[in-house]
Amino acid sequence: MGAWGVKALDSDEGLDVVDFLMTHIPESHEFELSKLIVMLKEEGFFGETFEDIDSFYDNSAMALAELYLMFFDTNMLNYDYQEYGESLRSVKSFTADKDALCFLLRYLSDIRDNVPDSDGSRETVEMWQDSDSWDDWKTHLGHLIERIENLI
Repeated sequence: MGAWGVKALDSDEGLDVVDFLMTHIPESHEFELSKLIVMLKEEGFFGETFEDIDSFYDNSAMALAELYLMFFDTNMLNYDYQEYGESLRSVKSFTADKDALCFLLRYLSDIRDNVPDSDGSRETVEMWQDSDSWDDWKTHLGHLIERIENLI
């Protein structure tokens, strides 16, 4: 994982989510979190069940939560890449229903609680525990969880 900060959007995998969304902006320029989750699941950004644990899925959940909260706070997605015809800044609405928020909350809570994969570990947590940014990452994750919980 290439990361330059504690946010998922500060990683190569997080930017994969951004790239996917930029190429799937609807004509209406309105995102629905539930539809995005379905599309991302179909493209392999999430496992088929919560028992399918992978650091890529964890990063995808965190990045999607960061993007949703960014829009919630600022009414805009502050990402713009030249290689695409569309910009995430063109998204004028980003809505979420309770089920979609609960989906993100489950992923984020499983990360926080270090729910292990079949090998008995959770790679995302292990990577951050071994870094100098463990406390900052853990605080960021806790903040995402708190924010999502308050929206449900």
